[in-house]
This record gives sequence, structure tokens and C-alpha cells, in this order.
Amino acid sequence: MEVAELNKELALQIAKSNKRAAELAAVNKELAFHNQEKEDRAAELLIANAELAYQNQEKEDRAAELIIANRELAFQNTQKEIRASELYTANKELAFQNQEKEDRAAELLIANAELAYQNQEKENRASELLIANKELTYQNAEKEDRAAELIIANNELAFQNVEKEKREIELLQANRDLETFAFISSHDLQEPLRKIQIFASRIKEEESENLTEKGKYYFERIHSSAVRMQSLINDLLAHSRSTESERNLEKIDFRFCIDEVISELKENWQQDEIRISISETDFITVIPFQFRQLLQNLISNAVKFKRHDEVLEIKISCKIAESSAIIFRNLPNKIAYSHIVISDNGIGFNNEHKEMIFEIFRRLNDNNLYSGTGIGLTIVQKIVDNHKGFIFANGSEGEGATFNLFLPFIPEICNEKMDGK
Repeated sequence: MEVAELNKELALQIAKSNKRAAELAAVNKELAFHNQEKEDRAAELLIANAELAYQNQEKEDRAAELIIANRELAFQNTQKEIRASELYTANKELAFQNQEKEDRAAELLIANAELAYQNQEKENRASELLIANKELTYQNAEKEDRAAELIIANNELAFQNVEKEKREIELLQANRDLETFAFISSHDLQEPLRKIQIFASRIKEEESENLTEKGKYYFERIHSSAVRMQSLINDLLAHSRSTESERNLEKIDFRFCIDEVISELKENWQQDEIRISISETDFITVIPFQFRQLLQNLISNAVKFKRHDEVLEIKISCKIAESSAIIFRNLPNKIAYSHIVISDNGIGFNNEHKEMIFEIFRRLNDNNLYSGTGIGLTIVQKIVDNHKGFIFANGSEGEGATFNLFLPFIPEICNEKMDGK
């Protein structure tokens, strides 16, 4: 009876053990499935897969041992509890390891993206460096070309300096020759010329009754040619004396100076045919005797080329102009100029020839109608150059001419003169 009950109890326990074994098998299958899933998800993590495979193998060994250990229920239960505890700990460890692997995978993904970005940046820098190296090579080639050109330019400059020194020596010799010519002109040439004029005048006055009309005409031509020769010599002397070395600048009242010049010239004018108006004046800094010569030449030029049928009107003005206001010239800043304007309503000239009228012996009008040597405006240009200024002319045929002069205005000279008054 007791044996039967023991058998029943043992059968019941075996049945329970079998049920638990089945449950454990099901759990193991589920665990194997999950492990397989984890293996698929963490395929790239070889070390973790090897650990997981080892753990799965351990679990299978534990399960096999549990089936065998079911025969000894008490021992198996104890073992099962131990194994269950170990499995729980292993699962926690596995979950932790999986999380660590996922974190490492995320960090690896970020690191790969950063590495890809850095590689792209390196490629960009390499491309930029290649371009920069090409540009540097080009610039170096350009610098070498510029250096070669500079060497050539320096050689050319040295040659030009040598040539300039030669020209300066030639110019000095030319100036000496010009001084010699001026001396000869003022003494050796003028003396026989005066005698020609004197004897021609005496023959005309004292022997005119003994001369035929043709003889009188010839002596008149001799006299006019001598006068023209005298005028030419005087103009050449004036031209040779207007040298740059004579730059003794002084303060002058322009109104006083122009009045003096007009007063000297009036003796040869018919007053009812010439009107001069002066609109505004100022102080100027000039070489006095050269500037008076300049005014005489410009005003005489206007009188010479007046229209015969009209009253000549000459307008004169002088005012200070800042260099910034003289827009048609590239002038240094903070320099003032005396702007002098002399205009007339004479016969004028073709404005296409405005650059030619300052050339020596250049005449734009009929020599038979208008007397002169063609040196007057050349002397004006030279005097303006001596003052470091500039002049330009504008004209219109039959309507007159205008001369604009710009001479540097030096306040320091004016102040010294005014203080010394």
C-alpha cells in the first residue's frame, strides 16, 4: 500500500518534473530564438556573438543536465533554482552588454560620419592646396618676369641717365652759345642795322627828289625790312633772356602791374579804337620784369590782331584758384594758383591750332596783313614755364581769343613782402 502511494507520488512528481522540463524546454527554445535574433542584430560584433554562443551552449548543457537531474527531484530543484538565478544574472549581463554594444555602435556611426566629414575636408583642403600651389607657381613665374623686366628697365634707366647727362652738357653748351648769340645780337648785329636804318632814312629825306618812284619804293622796302630785322633781334634777345635761372619771385599787386603795362603801351594806340576793362584783381607772386614782358606781349598781340572795322575790347581778370578747382589738370593738393584771363574780340584763330600758336616763328595769319616775328607768344610760354605754371588758349575765327594763365601763388612770399612794408 505504501509502495503504491509512493509510486503514485513518484509518478506525480515525475509528471511535474516532465511538465517543468517541458516548460524549461519551451523557455530554452524561446531563449534560443531570442539569442538567434540578438545574434542577427549584432552580427558585426564578433566577440559578443562568440560569448553569446558560449552562453547558449552552457544553457543547453544545463538543460540536458536538468533533464537527467529530474530523476533526483530535490537535487534538480536545487540545481534549477541555482541555474535560474545564474540565468537571470546572465540575462542582465547580456542585456547590459547588448546596450553597451548598441552604444558603441552609435558612437561608431558618429565617429564614421565625423571621419567621412574630415576626409572630405582633407580632400577639399588638398584641392585648394593644389590650386594655391598652381597660383604660387604662376606668381613666382610672374615675379621672375617682372624681375627680368626690372633689370631691363634699370639698364634702360641707366642708359637714359647717361644720355641725360650728355644732353645736359649739350644744353649747357647751347646756353653758352645762346649767350654768345645774344651778345652778338645786342652789339655786332644791331650796330650795322642802325646804320642801314639811318642812311636809308637820310637818302629818303635828303635825296628823295633825285630818286625815281621805283627807287623810293626800293628804299621804303629797305627801311621796312630793317625795322622788321630790328624787331626780330629784339624779340630774340627777349626770348634768350627769359631763362629759368632768373627766378627771383616777388609779391606784386596785379592791378598796379597791369596799369603800368597799359600806360607804356598806350603811346602807340589810337585810344578810340581800344577799350580795356579789368573786372577783378589780386596779389601775385612772379618774376617782375618777366611778368611785365608777358603782359606786354599778350596785350600787344591782342592789339595787333584787332579787327579793323570794330573797336577792340580787351577783358582782363586775376583771381586766386585752388588746385582742386582746376579739374582739367592733375595738380598737387593744397596749392593755389593765380588765374589770369585775357580775352579779346579780335580776329581770333582756328581752335584746332591752339597748341601751335606758342611755337617759335609760328604765325597763323597773313604776314602781309599783320606784322610781327612770331616769337611773342613763344616768349609768353617760356615765361610761364619759368614760373612753373601753364597756359592755354582758345579762339574762334572772327570772334576773338582767350588766354588762361595759371601761375603758382606762394603765400609765404606775399606774407614776407607785406610784413616788410
